[in-house]
Amino acid sequence: MTKAINRLASAIGKGSAMALLVVAGLLLPQMTDAQKKFTLEDLNFGGTNYRNMIAKNRYLTWWGNQLVRQDLDQCYLINKQTCKETPLFTLDEVNKWIGGDKPIHSLYYASFPDAGQPLVLVQSAKKRYLVNFKKHTVVWTQDADNQAHDDFCYASRLTAYTPADGYDLYVADQEGKQPVRLSQDGSREILYGTSVHRDEFGYSKGTFWSPDGKKLAFTRMDQSMVTDYPLVHVPEVDWQPAEGQSQMATAAPEKYPMAGEKMHKVTIGVYDSESGKTVFLKAGDPTDRYFTNPAWSPDSKTVYLFELNRDQNDCRLVAYDATTGEKKGELYRETDEKYVEPQHPIEFLPWNSDEFIFQSQRDGYNHLYVYSLKNNTFRQLTKGQWVVMEVVGFNAKRHSVVIASNECSPIQRNFYEVSLDNGRRTLLDNGKGWHRGGLSSDGGCLYDNYTEPDVPRNIDIIDVAKAQRHRYLTAENPWKGYGIPTYESGTLKAADGKTDLYWRMVKPVNFDPAKKYPTIIYVYGGPHAHNVDASWHYGSRSWETYMAQEGYLLFILDNRGSENRGKAFEQATFRHLGQEEVKDQMEGVKFLQSLSYVDTTRIGVHGWSFGGFMTINLMTSHPEVFKVGVAGGPVIDWKWYEVMYGERYMDTPQTNPDGYAQCSLLPKAKNLKGRLQVIIGTNDPVVLPQHAETFLKACIAAGTQPDFFVYPGEPHNMRGHQSTHLHERISRYFFDYLK
Repeated sequence: MTKAINRLASAIGKGSAMALLVVAGLLLPQMTDAQKKFTLEDLNFGGTNYRNMIAKNRYLTWWGNQLVRQDLDQCYLINKQTCKETPLFTLDEVNKWIGGDKPIHSLYYASFPDAGQPLVLVQSAKKRYLVNFKKHTVVWTQDADNQAHDDFCYASRLTAYTPADGYDLYVADQEGKQPVRLSQDGSREILYGTSVHRDEFGYSKGTFWSPDGKKLAFTRMDQSMVTDYPLVHVPEVDWQPAEGQSQMATAAPEKYPMAGEKMHKVTIGVYDSESGKTVFLKAGDPTDRYFTNPAWSPDSKTVYLFELNRDQNDCRLVAYDATTGEKKGELYRETDEKYVEPQHPIEFLPWNSDEFIFQSQRDGYNHLYVYSLKNNTFRQLTKGQWVVMEVVGFNAKRHSVVIASNECSPIQRNFYEVSLDNGRRTLLDNGKGWHRGGLSSDGGCLYDNYTEPDVPRNIDIIDVAKAQRHRYLTAENPWKGYGIPTYESGTLKAADGKTDLYWRMVKPVNFDPAKKYPTIIYVYGGPHAHNVDASWHYGSRSWETYMAQEGYLLFILDNRGSENRGKAFEQATFRHLGQEEVKDQMEGVKFLQSLSYVDTTRIGVHGWSFGGFMTINLMTSHPEVFKVGVAGGPVIDWKWYEVMYGERYMDTPQTNPDGYAQCSLLPKAKNLKGRLQVIIGTNDPVVLPQHAETFLKACIAAGTQPDFFVYPGEPHNMRGHQSTHLHERISRYFFDYLK
C-alpha cells in the first residue's frame, strides 16, 4: 500500500494531465491466491450471480410525509430521525385481505396515494386493488387485464390505456368495467396515448391527467406517411407451428422517419370525463413540428406545450384552453443558432398558482427560471457555470425548490435547496459523490441514495430545513474478498487546448508500473450521456473490472458533445458528429502514450450505439493507432438515423450535405487495418441493420476484412442472459487479438 501511494504522489507531480482525483481508499491491496476472481456471471447484469454482486439497496417511497420501505414480501414505516423500521403489513396479509390465491407477487411497487389515509395501491396481472391496511379491507378494485400504456389517476380513479392487442385509447371507470373509447381509427399507422417523437424531448408516455383527475391530455401520432423499415421476426428455437400454420419467419416492419425524410404528425387531444367530449388543441398544421412536454395549470383549465419547428432552433411555450382547444397565447420564445432542446415541462409553484418554473440553457447552462402569469415576465433563479440536473420537488412552507446539480463538481450530482424568495442555495448532502433521492410531499424531508468512488452505497434521510442528515443504510462492499483493480480519475485538455475533459482509468489487478499493458479505450461520446462521474469506482462498468482482472488497462474519456457541461460543450459537435469527438479521444490516446506502462502497440477500442460509431470512426481515422475494436450497434451514416435526434445535431442531409458526407464511415472502410468485430441485433429498431450491412458492403468493395456477429431477433441492446453471452464474445475478441 505504501509503495502504491508513493507511486501516486510521484505521478501527481508530473503535471496537470496527471492531476489524479483518486482517493487512497481505492488503492486496494494486491490480489493474493486467497482472493477470488470474478466471472461474467458475477459482473454482467444478465449474469446468474449479478444480484449478489451489487451493493445492497432499499426501495423507498413516500406516504405523504412518512417514509416507507417496499420489500418483496413486506412494507415498513421508517422513523426519519432514528431510522428505525416498524412493519406496516406483509404480502401474505395483503393477499388475505384481497382474497384469491395470492394474486400479488411483490410489494416493491406498492404505492401510498393518499397522505391522510392508510391506503396502499397494489396490482396483479389482472386487477388493481386499493386496500385499507389498518381496517384490513379492500376499498375498491379495478380491472386491469389486457391493458398497455396504462395510466391510473388516483384523484378520479380513472385509468387511461390502450388494449395490449390494439391501438385505440380507452378510459376505464372506477371499476374498470365500462371503458369509454376515445378513438376509432387507431392502427399501427395512427397511435393514441403512446410516447411520441421516438421518446425525444422528455417523452416517456402519451397520457397526462389534469390535477383534478377529470380531464386527460393525450397524444395522437399519425405515422402513415413514414416509411416502413423491413425488420423480420425470427421464431424461437423451440417454436413449433400449429397445424396449417406457416413455419416461415414473419415480417415485423418498423415505422422509421429517417433524417431529411417525411416525419410523423402529432396532435394533442383533451378528453373531459364529465362531459364525455374530446377536443384537440388548435395548434395549427402539425407538419414538420414538435409538440412536447405537456403540462396542466393547477385549476385544470389550461394545457401548456413547448412547440418546436423541425429545425429545432425556435421553441415557444404556448397555452391552450382545455375545454375549447383554443390558443390562449404564447408565453415565451427561445431561439438558438444551433438548436433548442426542451426536455422538461413547466412546474407550477404549490404556493402560487400564478407562477411556474421552467428550465433553459439560454445563458449557456441549464438553469431554472420563474415565470409570472400576472405580468408575463420571468426571472432567472439559478445561475453559474454548472447545470441543474433535476427538479426534485418543492417546499411550500419555505418557498423553496430542491434540485440536483453539479455545482460542486462537473462529475458530481448533489442536492441543494434553492429559495424562490432570494435565490439562496443551501447544500443538503455531504458535498461529495453522486446522489439520487425523493422528497416528501411537504418538501421537508429527503431520502438521499448515493455512492462515492470508494463508497458502494449509503442512504441518508435529510431534514431539509436543518440540512441535517441521518444515516439509514450503509451498504457493505459486495466485492469483499475479490481481487480488485485500481480505479482512478483525472482531467486532460480537449483538442481545443482549453476545455477540461474528465477520464477514468482502471488498472489491472496486481498492477506493476514496470510492465506494459494492453489497453482498451471504452467510448460512447454522444449527447445526453456521460461515462465518468464520482459514483462508485468513478462510474466504472463491471466489464472493465473483468478485463482489468484479465490483465488489461481500461481508459474512458468524456469528450466534448457529452452531457452536463453546458451548451458550448455540448454544441461543439453541431453539424459534424464524430469529428471533434475523435479529436478529443485522440488527446486521450496521447495521454496514454505518455505513460510508461501502456503498450502503445496494443491499443483497442470498444463502444455501443454512438460508441459503436466512435469505435469504427477511430479505427478507420487512425488505423496506425488501434489494433483491435469491437463496435456494437454502430451508426455508420447519419442520414439513416432518425429525424428528431439526427436533425437536431446534424440538420438535414439536404441542408448539410458536406457535414453528412464528412461524418459517414462508408468512405473510411478502405482504411481498416486492425481487427474489427461488428455486432448487432437483427431487429434493432434504433440503429437499423442497414448501417452495419452497408458498412460490410463497403469493406467488401474495398477489400478490407471486418468480422461480423448477430443476435437474431434482438433489439438495440441484448436482453437477459444474452447480455452475458455478448460480453463474453466481446472479451474473447480482445483475448484473441489484443494479447
